[in-house]
Amino acid sequence: MKKTTLLLFLSTITILMHGQQIRMEATASLQQVYGTEIESETLLPMNDLDVEFGYVLYQTEITIEETEVLLEVENVRDYAVVYLNDMLQGTLTDNRKRINLPASPGTYTLRLYVENIGRITYGPEILDNSKGIFGNISLDGEDIGNWRITELNIRNCSFDDLVFSDQKENLPVFHKGSFEVDVPEDTYLDISGWGMGEVWINGNYIGSYWEEEKQQSIQVPASILAKGKNEVIVFELKNNDQDSMQLSSEPVFK
Repeated sequence: MKKTTLLLFLSTITILMHGQQIRMEATASLQQVYGTEIESETLLPMNDLDVEFGYVLYQTEITIEETEVLLEVENVRDYAVVYLNDMLQGTLTDNRKRINLPASPGTYTLRLYVENIGRITYGPEILDNSKGIFGNISLDGEDIGNWRITELNIRNCSFDDLVFSDQKENLPVFHKGSFEVDVPEDTYLDISGWGMGEVWINGNYIGSYWEEEKQQSIQVPASILAKGKNEVIVFELKNNDQDSMQLSSEPVFK
């Protein structure tokens, strides 16, 4: 009887842990992790900032005279998220190099957040291994210049130095939440509904995610969990209106 009661109790704890929703309660601006910054009339690859992997922000001011204009880039490696001011417009890849920008006539800050997913180590492109956005970029056929190109120290920043607040932003930010654990055990973090980014738990990097991947969860080993409160930090590139994640006992697929 005692053994049965204990098993039921442990089973209840497991269910509570795995089904637990994690609310994101605070955000931290990416300006706190700005690294090397250069100004250039033309786009430059990440290599010119000595950025071998990770993220770079390209931004400039543009003037839109029509209600919709076409943004075209020559090279995107590997993934870019496009914002006008703080409004998400869409994404670019090396297979999708143009995007329509619907907006009222006026002056806007164009921001391109670019991730270098990895280096090419074989094949014909190994000698052309530049990353970022480079080459020509135009708006309705007119070249765009006067760029400010900034390294984003996402992977190697110190979370202890980040200042979080309850202020909401539409631009990419760090999100912070927490959850409680009675008995640490292996689990999964369900990232369904989020776009593309990185996750840390208790300061430990657990992986990246992308909404276009079939698997929509990240494994969380028991070894990095603590009894009691655990902290989650998420860097998200595009779906900035998300405010929660959930623990799952099984991997999540779509």
